[in-house]
Amino acid sequence: MSQPLVAISSDIRSYDAYTWHAVPQQYVEAAITGAGVLPMVLPNLGERIDFDGLLSMVDGVIITGSKTNVHPDLYGGEATEENGPYDPARDATTLPLIRKAIEHGVPLLAICRGIQEMNVALGGTLATEIQEKEGNLDHRAPPGEHHDIRFAIRQNVTIKPGSCLAGVFGAGDIRVNSVHRQAIDRLGERLQVEAVAEDGTVEAVSVRDSKGFAVGVQWHPEYWVRSDDTSARIFRAFGDAVRAHSSARTGVAAAAE
Repeated sequence: MSQPLVAISSDIRSYDAYTWHAVPQQYVEAAITGAGVLPMVLPNLGERIDFDGLLSMVDGVIITGSKTNVHPDLYGGEATEENGPYDPARDATTLPLIRKAIEHGVPLLAICRGIQEMNVALGGTLATEIQEKEGNLDHRAPPGEHHDIRFAIRQNVTIKPGSCLAGVFGAGDIRVNSVHRQAIDRLGERLQVEAVAEDGTVEAVSVRDSKGFAVGVQWHPEYWVRSDDTSARIFRAFGDAVRAHSSARTGVAAAAE
């Protein structure tokens, strides 16, 4: 296929007495337009999925953002009504998928909830309601009914020199949006910090000694992928990694025939 297949995570949603496995249009559009890959929506079937088999057929994984949070039981936290809602079926799917993608060296891009899932999958913890911590910025969406307001680019993030993302953006400050109320607390094993906000909040991570592209970002590049170069760059970088993985995988398969 000219467009490599990429597995994209979904959310459990209920509409009209049906249960749906759903993905927001912005992620689908960013995958095909920004990365040049064909997203395949992955249902939340947890352990019923053969992750090894899946990752032998796809060339990338996107873990999307969501209005739900990772269940605190998974990192030693306390579940509360304020911290919810939760999506345990998604957790049971995305966490093993992340671990397996890293193990197989399949390119991985994790966004917002995705970076938090990535951290928890590798043994890290999350801080909730971070805007209440003294000295922290308010990283929640600005008030407003329209998504263009909620996802407005308004925050500086500093990319660390020598990091994976320094190869995408260069070291120094970039401007991003911010739509979250929890963030990484204790960093997961094998993860390294790629970028921080002005208040020190972790805004991006990557996997140390990864076999391939494995990056999580706390902001939402999918929303402005058509009009903002910073947002577009990370999807281009992911798409390039996916195509390189596809070429290597198909080349090995062809050599074995």
